[in-house]
Amino acid sequence: MASQELAQKLQRRLQLEESGAAAEGEAEAFKGAAAAGEVEERSCLTASAGAELSAKLCRRQDINEGAAQPRRAAVFNPYTEFKEFSRRQIKDMERMFRLYDSGRDGYIDLMELKLMMEKLGAPQTHLGLKNMIKEVDEDFDGKLSFREFLLIFHKAAAGELEEDSGLLTLAKLSEIDVSIEGVKGAKNFFEAKAQALSSASKFEAEIKAEQDERKREEEERKHRRAAFRELKSAFTQ
Repeated sequence: MASQELAQKLQRRLQLEESGAAAEGEAEAFKGAAAAGEVEERSCLTASAGAELSAKLCRRQDINEGAAQPRRAAVFNPYTEFKEFSRRQIKDMERMFRLYDSGRDGYIDLMELKLMMEKLGAPQTHLGLKNMIKEVDEDFDGKLSFREFLLIFHKAAAGELEEDSGLLTLAKLSEIDVSIEGVKGAKNFFEAKAQALSSASKFEAEIKAEQDERKREEEERKHRRAAFRELKSAFTQ
């Protein structure tokens, strides 16, 4: 009886040892698989980082060779970057830009430029429109941002556009009325404006004029509301 009980205990211990070895083997196998997965993941990350670095190096090489332009910040201050124009001029240009940006995406594409030139009475060929964009397209995206739109007038003011350039035609026919300035042509118009500006003092004067105008409009609205309340109370009595 005792020998049978001892035999059972020995058999039980043997089973426990065998199950422990199996569990240990499974754990080792799991660790090996996890390590392999980690190595594979690291390889993927390294490949991804390598591709990104390669793209950045190619972009930098294109910029150094003049095949591409550095990307500019999406937000810029036109009043400080284009100091030759007054605040009112820039606002007029912005209104014109928004008028023809029918897609409301912040750009004037080829079809929107086509419509603009037709509305201005100077329709262009497809190739002519592409050349117009190309003259100021700094980021080579095939469309005009507001900054690139302002470059049209900047180049016109600096005399950097050819007489047969579609951009010069656009500048001359823009909604910025040159006739009231007593000068002829967009180039002379912008030169006269640039000479007339006394930079900071002129800029501050325009800001003050706008603030005064807003105050005057606010006072008028207050007077109208007061008059309306007075009239309403007279009818309700």
